[in-house]
Amino acid sequence: MNIGIFTDTYYPQINGVVTSTRMLERELNKLGHRVFIVTTTDPHVTHAAPRVFRLPSMPFMFLPSHRFTFLYSPKLLLNLKHLKLDIVHTQTEFPVGIFGKIVAEFYKIPIVHTYHTMYEDYVHYIANGHLITPKIAQKYSRIFCNRARAVVAPVKKTREYLLECGVIRPVHVIPTGLDFAPFAKENFSREQINKIKEELGIDPSDPVIVTVGRLAKEKSLDALIGALPPLRQKLPRVKLVVVGAGPMLGALKDLAIQLGVKDAVIFTGERPWEVIPLYYQLGDIFAMASTSETQGLTYIEAMAGKVPVVVKRDRSVEGVVTHGETGYCFERNEDAADLMHYALTHPDETKAAAEKGWRGISYLSAARFAKDVEALYLDILDAANLKQIHSRER
Repeated sequence: MNIGIFTDTYYPQINGVVTSTRMLERELNKLGHRVFIVTTTDPHVTHAAPRVFRLPSMPFMFLPSHRFTFLYSPKLLLNLKHLKLDIVHTQTEFPVGIFGKIVAEFYKIPIVHTYHTMYEDYVHYIANGHLITPKIAQKYSRIFCNRARAVVAPVKKTREYLLECGVIRPVHVIPTGLDFAPFAKENFSREQINKIKEELGIDPSDPVIVTVGRLAKEKSLDALIGALPPLRQKLPRVKLVVVGAGPMLGALKDLAIQLGVKDAVIFTGERPWEVIPLYYQLGDIFAMASTSETQGLTYIEAMAGKVPVVVKRDRSVEGVVTHGETGYCFERNEDAADLMHYALTHPDETKAAAEKGWRGISYLSAARFAKDVEALYLDILDAANLKQIHSRER
């Protein structure tokens, strides 16, 4: 098959959508398909990549770390004809996704859409939620998804949400898969880990909590920082390592100062994807308080590295993190300190949970992810061909 993936965000940007898109692209290519990417320009890209088409773009006014395309090229639309696409797969509901819909309709190509983001949790980025409300976000999601032949939801939580929004197209739960190999604990020596700790000013004996992701309001990193004062009463040398960048960096640093835990919170800034697996290994535990995820890939990456996980209970972690078995879940932010203390002071138990969690995520392999998506494509193409046959018979 010739597959066109349309996404607003792509490498070298680092986020969950990019991870999912690149994994799907790589694995579908391995299966013998030809995958073409249509995305935005990026100032960090210095040379063209094969099968990657970039639309002129600029930083998004309300979120400068994201790119926003402002020009659809009729020439590109016509040039895409020679790709002979069989399937259009959109990864965004915004400009590049809209262009994907235009391409699909212009060439009468079946379209599949993956719904990555719970936009109700993101409306605060635009005029503090006064311009675009959660109801408007729901309506837009419904309209966009209902224009596709089928919708991919990474977890059941997303499928249920879309059905509640009024999506009537088939919604298939297909979790994003991962290549577990880069995250394997065995890849890293104690010397490598301690070297990074030394660079960050962490003593090898300090208890360490690590979290990875974009520093944004919806990620609820304030809950983890807020848990440090009571946690430090029991573990005075505990450190929280925050790996990532984002618009909340200044506010989170201020919060650490206000709570008197500035020396316990270490912001590493954004790190290249290639070294992220090593940074997971800094943690005695991985922690996440976000409930805005469709599929929180960071806690799965931590589990792939056999790092014990402590997360806030949410439908997005159901079936992956089972409290007391494959990890630990807290109900309220107020409970995070006690649960992290328990995990940090019961290493044998948490190690056993991490081992069980690692075995439990085997179904989330990259190969299975691609095969499930491939099967969906083939079903859609078979249905489309059957429809054409019936139409000709009439």
